[in-house]
Amino acid sequence: MPEKEQKCRLQKVMADAGIASRRNCEEMILTGQVKVNGKVVHDLPVFVDPIHDSIVVSGRKLRFEPRVYYLLNKPKKVVCTNYDPDQRKKAIDLLNGVKYRVFPVGRLDTDSRGLILMTNDGELANHITHPRYGVPKTYIVEVSGWVTGDEVDKLKKGIHLEHGPASMESIKIVNRNSKRTDLEIVLREGQNRQIRRMLARLGHSVHQLTRVRMGPLTLRGLSPGKYRALTPKEVTSLKKLTQNKKKQNKSKNTWI
Repeated sequence: MPEKEQKCRLQKVMADAGIASRRNCEEMILTGQVKVNGKVVHDLPVFVDPIHDSIVVSGRKLRFEPRVYYLLNKPKKVVCTNYDPDQRKKAIDLLNGVKYRVFPVGRLDTDSRGLILMTNDGELANHITHPRYGVPKTYIVEVSGWVTGDEVDKLKKGIHLEHGPASMESIKIVNRNSKRTDLEIVLREGQNRQIRRMLARLGHSVHQLTRVRMGPLTLRGLSPGKYRALTPKEVTSLKKLTQNKKKQNKSKNTWI
């Protein structure tokens, strides 16, 4: 439960209650799925008192739960959303035995697999996914054809996609032959299906994409479809990573 009786943005309160990421909560508000004190809200911004206001999301009254954190090794053909009209298997469906309402932090597309953080901590989720904090995410990617050194340089420098320029923090050739190349790629910010789209611009289709690391978290010892709770040390390390980046950004914006 929030400590202070003060007005907060509705999407932040919803994310803090573990409904979904802040961005997805905004979509839920705009599509009329949220009532505040009995009235459906459709527009943003909306400010609420999380202690005294009645907030109902999709027919369920908002309640605050302890913060929980789980690491999931997502298989292919599983979607990273808590609502899917096509009734496909969702990441949350794999968390058997978890009684808290959690959501995936960021997304791996249906054809990708690997590390997904599942939590009800909306603030941490926002920090991890926001480009400002630059949390590194590492992928092992198998692509068609022989990726050249010149193409690696182009990917590092950046390629213009339809939503703007996109680049990779680092890219390393792990293995290569005439038919395929295995790459290790690190991103600090990510557009939708960014890796696939960047490589497609250079004529390389992605056969397999696996996220193997996010900040201090790795898939070590976790088989596909399985999950585990984060250790207190891992949670602390993850929070420190985003907090340190926040301080660095503030110092960069300080005029002397």
